[in-house]
Amino acid sequence: MHASRDGAESPHKGHRGLRRLVNAFFFSLSGLALAFRHESAFRQEIALAAVLVPAAFLLPVPAADRVLLVGSVLLVLVVELLNSSVEAAIDRIGFDTHRLSKRAKDLGSAAVLVALALLLLTWAMLAGPPLVDWIGVARSSR
Repeated sequence: MHASRDGAESPHKGHRGLRRLVNAFFFSLSGLALAFRHESAFRQEIALAAVLVPAAFLLPVPAADRVLLVGSVLLVLVVELLNSSVEAAIDRIGFDTHRLSKRAKDLGSAAVLVALALLLLTWAMLAGPPLVDWIGVARSSR
């Protein structure tokens, strides 16, 4: 392995300051675009986020609850991105079935499931009561 001019382990780690921040920003945008283009689960979760995030701002809940509602949605996206990166790294190594590759992919998938369970729990507990009240008001005004 070759070291970069400043001694970092990777030649890609040589930039500092504003240039590093600009590069990191554009690499991040590229990662989001790649996930959207290649990962159907990420597209589905983006569609879910497109509904739930605006809903979080429309619900009559305290600001802290709103942060938790939006945060639970964003957490699913973060975990899905990490899961996709694990899957891509495993696939880079090879497509043959190996017990450790399967374990890594299954663990990533389990992490997404846990994040989705947290989203469901958060929305049920924080958004559920205002939604039930709203439905009750809408029915009583008929």
